[in-house]
Amino acid sequence: MNRKKFLASVSVLAIASIKGSSVLKASHSLKKIPLVDTHQHLADLLRFGKDWTSTPVPGNYDLKAYLEATRNVNMVKSIYMEVGVPAARRHEEALYAIEICKDTKNPTRGAVISGDLKSPEFETYISQFKDSPYIKGVRCGFSSIADMKNPQIIKNIKLLGKLNLSLDFEISPAWLPSMAKLIKTCPGTKFLVNHCGNADPRAFFDPSSISEKPNHDANEWITAMKTVAENENVVCKISGIISTSSGYPKTAKTLAPGINHCLDIFGPDRVMFASDWPWCLKSNKLEEWVNILKEIVKNRPYIEQKKMFHDNAIKFYSI
Repeated sequence: MNRKKFLASVSVLAIASIKGSSVLKASHSLKKIPLVDTHQHLADLLRFGKDWTSTPVPGNYDLKAYLEATRNVNMVKSIYMEVGVPAARRHEEALYAIEICKDTKNPTRGAVISGDLKSPEFETYISQFKDSPYIKGVRCGFSSIADMKNPQIIKNIKLLGKLNLSLDFEISPAWLPSMAKLIKTCPGTKFLVNHCGNADPRAFFDPSSISEKPNHDANEWITAMKTVAENENVVCKISGIISTSSGYPKTAKTLAPGINHCLDIFGPDRVMFASDWPWCLKSNKLEEWVNILKEIVKNRPYIEQKKMFHDNAIKFYSI
């Protein structure tokens, strides 16, 4: 090292040793993980009217409100998630999402839209988006276990794989084993289990500490999630658990067991952060949810944290 470089390095170390140094702060900021939100709802009531949904807290949850909610969490990219608009307005919602994705002034880079997997017309509907760089997948609910065996639904799910589109799903924990069979039937399609498989944090509490029975048995849920995770074409969104049930404080301590099971069951390469904003507001602000999750994973390797918060989503959605 020459004299000039040596003196420069000594100066930096000396400054960094000063309590509260901006150099120390700058060094720390380099460790601030960039976030990708894989479940960004925009309940724009001014755009789609007020009669189709009920937000957890009164208000209009449009893009402006989302940008305000994420301004302190280093949100670099996000995926628009359909919000259950009336069936007649699904196409309009898809165009709305594409419009947002094209606007580079906001972080939205892809969209998951709604569609009716039971419909014989689904292929015609979804094929119009096959060349869009913004439409990444579909989210659709299942009204029964029988739906998961419906030939028309299976056909349409396989079609999604052929179009390089994914399927988001959210179901009762009791239906997870049946969903695992459906996923195995459609190996060419990528699936995303939403909201930690609807894990109820109370299932992992001391039974004597809770007044209401949890929504599922802890061991049965763990077994079911492992069955789902046996399929390599499925990933898990770390979200929703903060608003699954009520009657206890939402903290790193109370939410950690369910979240850690998801992280361990699916592994570091198949988990992704999601805000579920504004529905996370049932319990906490988006920034608070991020901080709770960061606290839960703080002892995991930095590379695993970055995969969950950022890298896996970038790769999965090609954004």
